[in-house]
Amino acid sequence: LAESQAQAAAIWRVREGITESLVRRGAVYKYDLSMPTHKMYELVQLVRQRVAHLPGVRAVGYGHVGDGNLHLNVSCPSGYSDQLQQLLEPYVYEWTAQQSGSISAEHGIGLMKAPVLGYSKSDEAVHLMQRLKLLMDPHKILNPYKVLPGME
Repeated sequence: LAESQAQAAAIWRVREGITESLVRRGAVYKYDLSMPTHKMYELVQLVRQRVAHLPGVRAVGYGHVGDGNLHLNVSCPSGYSDQLQQLLEPYVYEWTAQQSGSISAEHGIGLMKAPVLGYSKSDEAVHLMQRLKLLMDPHKILNPYKVLPGME
């Protein structure tokens, strides 16, 4: 924990620098997950093992230890590849689900995670979300590019 405003600012600079550094390395696969805090580092280690044979690929994890929010980032200097994507997905989602976690934590579902929401939410929960969304936004004008599955 920071003992001063200056120390807190320095910690945030380091944290914000992680994302900037990874982007400079090349393509970055980003996951915003939640899970029990004692499982967070385990996932990072497991992903590192899965990608260890790929030259230059690095997996890092950081986030909010206090609320179990893990930002798992996997960088690849040679760019995005089907091979790397297949090593990561659905593995990351399945492992997170086995820990009773969520495949989308603080940043919401968005476009890319909508098709995999079922890994952390039941069909009944997704249906309820869809009904609530339609109740509050019958014309689908609020946040139009952030979707639930089946609401495009």
